Amino acid sequence: MSSDARTVAADPPVVARVSATPAAQALIERLRAEHGPLMFHQSGGCCDGSAPMCFALGEFITGDADVCLGEIAGTPFYMSRSQFAYWEHTHLIIDAVPGNGGMFSLERPTGLRFMTRSRLYEDAEWQALEAQGRP
Repeated sequence: MSSDARTVAADPPVVARVSATPAAQALIERLRAEHGPLMFHQSGGCCDGSAPMCFALGEFITGDADVCLGEIAGTPFYMSRSQFAYWEHTHLIIDAVPGNGGMFSLERPTGLRFMTRSRLYEDAEWQALEAQGRP
């Protein structure tokens, strides 16, 4: 190595805001095979409580009041900006468990439902997220 070589700082790690368990990934693949491309929107309450709702891509219209947190199993995951303000310090983990899904969510007839688990970010993760900026 020449004396001119410079050390280049590595880019900070990209931290995901949402992830899926293997059970959720398997259910997403099953639903994708039946319905085509999918999308999620984290329900903020009302008749289905606060649950991740799965729709055919474009079936749920998002707008300026929504943010895309990322993708799980190649599927975009949205949440309202106002709800994100409360949840921004937590990593969302989407799981699939036995039960009835939301009334309008595609998994309802499968005997499984999507469920959101969460955990607080570790300090290093939060620093990386701050560098990434808000969604």
